Amino acid sequence: MNNIAIIGAGAWGTALAATLSRAGRAVTLWAYEPEVAAGIAATGRNPLFLPEIALPGMTATNDLAAACADAAAVLLVVPAQLLRGVCRQLRPVWPAGAPAVICAKGIETGSLAVMSEVVAEELPDAAAAVLSGPTFAVEVARGLPTAITLAAADTRLGGRLVEMVGTPSFRPYLTDDVIGAEMGGAVKNVLAIACGVVEGRGLGDNARAALITRGLAELTRLTVAKGGRAVTCMGLSGLGDLMLTASSGQSRNYSLGYALGQGQALADILAARRSVTEGVATAASVIGLAARLGIEMPISAAVEGLLHRGVGIGDTIDGLLARPFTGELGFAN
Repeated sequence: MNNIAIIGAGAWGTALAATLSRAGRAVTLWAYEPEVAAGIAATGRNPLFLPEIALPGMTATNDLAAACADAAAVLLVVPAQLLRGVCRQLRPVWPAGAPAVICAKGIETGSLAVMSEVVAEELPDAAAAVLSGPTFAVEVARGLPTAITLAAADTRLGGRLVEMVGTPSFRPYLTDDVIGAEMGGAVKNVLAIACGVVEGRGLGDNARAALITRGLAELTRLTVAKGGRAVTCMGLSGLGDLMLTASSGQSRNYSLGYALGQGQALADILAARRSVTEGVATAASVIGLAARLGIEMPISAAVEGLLHRGVGIGDTIDGLLARPFTGELGFAN
């Protein structure tokens, strides 16, 4: 597994390309934007995403067939809502026997499918794995210590992928709970928006701690209902990713929530950004999936109302604070 195709040259795809190239892998990075592929080829840097990171020793292309040629594994690092369309384009050029390593975090709008379900439908011959966890792209690209979950139902495949992507500073931990790993990566973005609102509104660290803790309870309920394991939510792809994303201005989701809490309009925030803020679309998908599975997720529902139904921040906060008191950790009053 030395030849690796990375589909998506945003910040995360670029960081993974830098990490694997430094580890001696033969990396081909596919960019949607022709100017990004040309810029990497000409300068050894990504001109739009992580321009401060040198990218020596890799190939960049705008051609999907060229990116996948001879690849032993393909990392899918495109926004969650675009994954299905990209997989359809990849199907006729998919390298025989290559696994699909899903690096997108989200739940598809409309279908309410998680990313492994999308890949199973669009690339039925590709074995799938999920790479998810607490990873700010720029820190990974700089070689700073990072731990992450690698989930694969086929643990033999998972073990090979761990060896493929693992380095002394980029440390994958293996699990066979694909659904659990995916749910953590999706729901944490929604909860991070809520935590950003708390900070932007000046509601204090107590409130943020409450949101993280009760949000983790929501994530766990949805994960178990979807068929994942509760213990996975306590790991890197669950609690670890939630803690990182819900407490740092580096997080696109947290910073969007902060701006909302400061009184900025959602449309203005999104218009000023090049990168996708996954939690915006995922908020609606999470609530749709929760309704389908009969799960109550009041914090996530509050974020969805704020983003998609025009509920004001004051009313959103008042609604959460007016909820009846209840028991914790399964205790029923």
